[in-house]
Amino acid sequence: MKTLIVGAGALGGIIGARLLAVGASVSLATRNATSAEEIKASGLRVTGIGGDLSIEAGEVAPLAEYSAPGTFDLIVLSTKAHDAIDVAPSLARLLAPGGTLLPIQNGGVAQMLASQLGDECVLGALSNLTGTMLRPGIYEQSNAGYLLIGDLGGGESERSERVSLWLSRAANVKVTPNLQGAVWSKLLLNCSVTTIGAIAGLTMRAYIDRPEGRELFYRTYDEALSVALASGVRPEKMLVDPIPPGWKGRTISGEALDLWLVEILNSYGDAKASMLQDFERGRTTEIDFINGYVVDTARQFGLNAPVNTAIVPPSH
Repeated sequence: MKTLIVGAGALGGIIGARLLAVGASVSLATRNATSAEEIKASGLRVTGIGGDLSIEAGEVAPLAEYSAPGTFDLIVLSTKAHDAIDVAPSLARLLAPGGTLLPIQNGGVAQMLASQLGDECVLGALSNLTGTMLRPGIYEQSNAGYLLIGDLGGGESERSERVSLWLSRAANVKVTPNLQGAVWSKLLLNCSVTTIGAIAGLTMRAYIDRPEGRELFYRTYDEALSVALASGVRPEKMLVDPIPPGWKGRTISGEALDLWLVEILNSYGDAKASMLQDFERGRTTEIDFINGYVVDTARQFGLNAPVNTAIVPPSH
């Protein structure tokens, strides 16, 4: 399965390196020529969870240099959400007949692309795999997470199984018949963990110790969960049960809720929020695709989402 990975950051770089290490046909598309040259010079190196490896990068070029129609059977789109929306239309023509575009972003990116390009060529995916790009071509994998793949309309298909089998050579991969539920389960934590961490400039463990931080976490989570359920989605368990114990439109304090929160803290409590890293590097954040997605969905169903609305920039 001839594969193009668009975006050579932590996720794309780790997947690409591990596929190349098992002899897969993989090309990498970078944002610019400088990044491509750095990766060619350094090769691809991965350390950390999953084992260390070092391998020549193979074909690496800026995305604009990939122009031959019908070249790839699979295009993995591992950029930030706003970049994915921008570049996806130009990627469709690079797909071979029956080829698949696999966007791995938060929120409703896959659905947006399917509405533009057609359901027949877009699969949905989420990543629970975390890592850091130390510099172009050099990566550290920090957990034994997985990729979650599914058809946007739900159910299972030969195509999702085929793509899953191929990518399982590089990472743990699971197929879900309830992708929309999984999207919302991850979004619930992104809305409350990632965004608040960025706003506070603190790890989750640090801000959750403050009464106002804990209150904002629960209010943001409760509101997003209410919107998800109102939209008809059945959130799917990923890290924790997406519906907190005893939940009745809001979180109910008690020992069960404390244990539920500890599970989240064990996974995310000491991590620096990716959105905070974007702030610090002067990059555009994905807040429009995270809390903004909650606000947009609430409007569609005639609901109010005041906490998430307050978090999202007024230009949304």
